[in-house]
Amino acid sequence: MPHLTVQIREETLDADVEAKLVRALTDAVAAVVGEWARTVAVVELFGVPEHRWGTAGIPGKAPAPLVTLTMREAGLTHPQIPDAPARLIRSLTEAVTTVLGESVREHVSVLIVGVPAGRSGVGGQVA
Repeated sequence: MPHLTVQIREETLDADVEAKLVRALTDAVAAVVGEWARTVAVVELFGVPEHRWGTAGIPGKAPAPLVTLTMREAGLTHPQIPDAPARLIRSLTEAVTTVLGESVREHVSVLIVGVPAGRSGVGGQVA
């Protein structure tokens, strides 16, 4: 199950942006790994107040969204999805940029975490 967390400046979020980010990030994952991911993708948005955010050692500097995608490692190395990590990084960056504007592109960070088989579960069952 793809799980995305986004840390972003609180001031950037409102109901419209939140809905667009959830949709765009879900679309971005599904576009790379397949439509199956759309129905199980989870997106969480965490707003950080401006005074608790810093970039390049400067508090309150330009928004620098951090997107973390956690999913099973097998989905990142599957032969039917060549170059999955690079494609996901590009796709997720494009999704954030589409919603927030081109000015954030150079500040978007994407972290992909692959979970080894047997180290995740749903509903109390190891997956």
